[in-house]
Amino acid sequence: MTPSVPKIAVPNTGLSNKEFSETIVGEDAMVRLGQALGRSLFSCGGLGAVPTEKSIEATSIEATSSEAMSIEATPGEENSALVFFEGDLGAGKTTLCRGILQAFGHHGAVKSPTYTLVESYVLESGSGELKAAQVHHFDLYRLGDPEELEFIGIRDYLEPGNFCLVEWPNRGKGILPTPDLKVQIAVVASELEDQSLQADGDDVTVGRDVTIVAETERGEFFLSHLIKNQIIENQQIEEQGN
Repeated sequence: MTPSVPKIAVPNTGLSNKEFSETIVGEDAMVRLGQALGRSLFSCGGLGAVPTEKSIEATSIEATSSEAMSIEATPGEENSALVFFEGDLGAGKTTLCRGILQAFGHHGAVKSPTYTLVESYVLESGSGELKAAQVHHFDLYRLGDPEELEFIGIRDYLEPGNFCLVEWPNRGKGILPTPDLKVQIAVVASELEDQSLQADGDDVTVGRDVTIVAETERGEFFLSHLIKNQIIENQQIEEQGN
């Protein structure tokens, strides 16, 4: 398994959950982080437009894993989230988006919609309790003017009930609203030297510093859920290694 190395563990105490960062090595690890983020978005989305302080505190790292599993979306409430992805070409924005879509139940190919600007997915939750998720994946790299977003009906995509993943959001500045989460990816050199990983085809000479910042209270709730689950997962990996 290609490791993801925790870089910053932010104390998960109520409304202070505003930033989380990991150094990711290998494409598989990047997809796994995307899957974890997707599970956080989907499982928390039904809690309403803005979560309460009590609901945020319920996902603190002091909570047990059994408590974590009990926090689920309420049937009948609309899921939604707006997530920005920033980083240079080839940084791994689309790879993260692929992981998110897999967490929502998509098993096909995921290509960045560079020329079409947006690719939409209608995905069944699988639980039978929540309605199908509407996920819209944007790539604004070739957007000529932010005003063009009005012509493609951006306001309809941003309606409650939709999950919007936006690559190159700076190209839509002035039109796009504040995101719930902002994901920033920077390519860094990796010091990991593991021949077995190289044999599996992973690029272990390049890593990615992935920083996720909450820009709204709703985003803080998503992020607290992600941080807690990542800590639990890392603990389980350590226990398996001992």
